[in-house]
Amino acid sequence: MSRLVTTWAAASERVGGSLCDLTVRNIVRTTVGGTDSRVRLTNAFGDRPVTFGHVYVGVPRSGAALEPGSNRMVTFGGRPCVTLPSGETGLSDPLPGRVPSLARLAISIHLQGHHPAPTGRNRATVPAERPAGSARDTAAAYRSRPGDHAADEDGAAYVEPLTVWHWLDALVVTTPGPVPVVAVLGDSFTVGVGAEAGHGWADLLAERAPFAIVNEGVSGGRVLTPGTGRPAEERLTAEVLTKPGIDTVILLSGINDIGAGARPDALVAAYRRMVDRAHAAGVRMIGSTLAPFAGAEYFTGEGERTRTAVNAFIRHGGVFDGVADFDAALRDPADPLRLHPGHDSGDHLHPSTAGHHAMAAAVPLPLSSPEIIP
Repeated sequence: MSRLVTTWAAASERVGGSLCDLTVRNIVRTTVGGTDSRVRLTNAFGDRPVTFGHVYVGVPRSGAALEPGSNRMVTFGGRPCVTLPSGETGLSDPLPGRVPSLARLAISIHLQGHHPAPTGRNRATVPAERPAGSARDTAAAYRSRPGDHAADEDGAAYVEPLTVWHWLDALVVTTPGPVPVVAVLGDSFTVGVGAEAGHGWADLLAERAPFAIVNEGVSGGRVLTPGTGRPAEERLTAEVLTKPGIDTVILLSGINDIGAGARPDALVAAYRRMVDRAHAAGVRMIGSTLAPFAGAEYFTGEGERTRTAVNAFIRHGGVFDGVADFDAALRDPADPLRLHPGHDSGDHLHPSTAGHHAMAAAVPLPLSSPEIIP
């Protein structure tokens, strides 16, 4: 039986700046392949309706340029134009054709009129394709000169490379049978801060595992209070569990709450509520221990005691369906309150590329129930 599967996704946050009558070409990479792709757009943080004139899906060639003949228009309810009210999402009609796994796609979105509060995701990069002798290109998106350039294939109108995706919430495909879909819900660790582009732990896990991985990380994200996006507890319900096919969530969030003075009982209570909501939706929840952060800007002894208590709950509380022990994978055996020197990006908080590799290796596989593994 065919199934709708989310093959790529991004968390939502408020993107700075006001935009007017232009096109954004978002570059993404699928995890699993399928057919009949659908684009999901979001106006999560807009304070008014937003209208998109045209949306096209093509295959990147170099920079903002596309492979000739690859760019095709998607429709919404049979129409090329769609308006999303504030806080809403919209899923396109299926676009016939095969979508490969681990493939880069370009989703070009034309904004009609003026919009002062774009929704997107910051600090985004995508793995570059690296043919012999070619330069690396890891821009997440490109903004155009004014006008509707969604159908353009040569890329000349796209004059501003970005590290921000705009309005793009998910890419959905149809698979011929069940495929596990794992969402990673977290903060800058999950975004991949500290690692070379394309080498964040979630990217590496996608290459290692026979299932879809969708990245729901936001830099500065917290569990209990808003950061650059909604609190993780709210995002689980509003963003993650609403995406097609998700059956497992890996939660890695809480270190920014600790840096802001959160108490362990508040975090533990929030984790319990999140697991209950996931289970009510038929979704498994994997808990991830919080990495050492001694030497980081907001490290305190009290914060370390909170981290220790929270990690003990994640490991031994019996609430989560499994544990990814990132603390054990990243800490320095000679000084367990600190990251291993080889796993430290330099700020004593975020892992290096080697640290992200260690995190990916620490995720226990399989993650999903045996009956849904193809």
